[in-house]
Amino acid sequence: MPRNLGNSETWRGAWGKRWVKIVGGIIIAILILLLIVPFFVNGDTFRPTAEAQISNALGRKVTLGHLSFSLWSGSLVADNVSIADDPAYSTNPFFQAKSLHIGVSVPALLFDHQVRIEKLQADSPQIQLIQKSDGQWNFSSLGQNGKSASGQKGGTPDVSIGELRIRNGKVLVSSLPVTNKSFVYSNVDLTVHHVSYTTPMEFQMTADLPGDGSLKLDGTAGPVAQPNAVNTPLRAKLEVKHFDPVAPGAVTPAEGVSMIADIHGQVVSDGKTLKATGQIKANDLKLSPHGSPAPHPVNVDFATTSDLGGRTGKVSDIAIHTGSVAAHVTGTYQMTDQAVALDLRLSAPKLPVDGVEELLPAVGVKLPSGSSLRGGTLTANLAITGPASAVRIAGPVDIENTRLEGFDLGSKINGLGSLGKSVGGSSGGTAIRTLRTEVDSTAQATDLENIFADVPAIGTATGHGTVTGSGALDFKMVAKLNTAGGVGKTMNNALASLGGMAGNVLHTAASNGVPLTITGTTSNPVIRADVGAMLKPKGSEFAGQNATSKKKAGSLLKGLLGH
Repeated sequence: MPRNLGNSETWRGAWGKRWVKIVGGIIIAILILLLIVPFFVNGDTFRPTAEAQISNALGRKVTLGHLSFSLWSGSLVADNVSIADDPAYSTNPFFQAKSLHIGVSVPALLFDHQVRIEKLQADSPQIQLIQKSDGQWNFSSLGQNGKSASGQKGGTPDVSIGELRIRNGKVLVSSLPVTNKSFVYSNVDLTVHHVSYTTPMEFQMTADLPGDGSLKLDGTAGPVAQPNAVNTPLRAKLEVKHFDPVAPGAVTPAEGVSMIADIHGQVVSDGKTLKATGQIKANDLKLSPHGSPAPHPVNVDFATTSDLGGRTGKVSDIAIHTGSVAAHVTGTYQMTDQAVALDLRLSAPKLPVDGVEELLPAVGVKLPSGSSLRGGTLTANLAITGPASAVRIAGPVDIENTRLEGFDLGSKINGLGSLGKSVGGSSGGTAIRTLRTEVDSTAQATDLENIFADVPAIGTATGHGTVTGSGALDFKMVAKLNTAGGVGKTMNNALASLGGMAGNVLHTAASNGVPLTITGTTSNPVIRADVGAMLKPKGSEFAGQNATSKKKAGSLLKGLLGH
């Protein structure tokens, strides 16, 4: 029994060693096969077939350089790959790459000598996207002249690829005719699953934007629309971080628009209309060449719909948040060969002035140096029309129950002398009960018509004026003094003490209004009262007064007005 057991163990050990040798031999044979097969498979013999298949699918001439076969990866590797552009756009390649990995069915390649493409991967390619002024893109005709499964030209191309990948690519977006430098997406990584012209395809894309920005887009697209690929259905989520519109040249520094924006959104297209919704968080927002960045982030919610065929769009709502409430923009836009034409309406019902003040630097509005607005509400209904690069903003603006801290209007009015000082000192601020006007603003200047201001310490004022783009002021106003307090009360009491005809004349002149001119700049306004103009129409009434009354009136005015 021990002898038999020993024989059994010896037998088993021998067979175990034999199987190890057999498996080892098979592995070595496979390794040798993997090493020698590429020497017997000339990849270049399949180059015409691969070129034809890809060209037929795209409807564009495709050129492949040297083609080698890699059994390890089951792919043909093509050098110096290019895809021609639509000749109506450019003679330069639409797509070019130093290498393209064409994943193929190895059995079909080795035994049937057929190229069945299962996967494509382009490393470090460059893609050129061009849009004409009529809105058409150079990729719109991709597949338009391709061949269908039946070989019919112009039919739906017979394409079925498991996966398409682009790694470390560069995409250049430009216009025709050329209007500015190309927008460049770098480090583009794109993966498309189940590539086909006839079924939806899942995709994921990431890219770096000029400056320090990044983009992420993932969703589904397809079936590919014929004859215009722009009309392909699409559903995707969009995430953009640190977008700077100045860095890629989307806007020029001279336009004065800048920000660092984060965008989260969704885009949905049925091929005819494209809907976009989402949120924008804009840091360091500036909207004027003469402005300065807003001190806090500005949050914007948006919902728009674009008609892809008619090149028109509808703004369902753009909500610009300030504090707990928001200004809302609605309307339409039209894409033209020259620009985007806007026809929008901004509705701002009773926004808190404190929140609005934070946006004033961004649009180039500067308050008098050392001052700030506190409390109250702002209501505006403005039309935003014209080309996007040169809009016109017009409509009524109404401010209620606010206070201009750090700026005492009475003491700043030159020509009133001690009357202005009677209001209470330059640091006391100015309460504003009402300020309303009709605004008409362009990049060059802002005109304000039908101004009405109710300032309790002074009275009421009406008039009109202009603020240039650089902040220079030119206003003509008439102030009717409030006789119940402040400057008006002081003047009224002084004039009452004068008595007689001269007192009545001065009192009547003051109640009719004091002409004011406002010049200087928004940060340093110069306000001047023209008392001489106020009294000039009444000069004839002084002629009949005796010398004592004239002298008394003159002394009083000199003391009050500092003349």
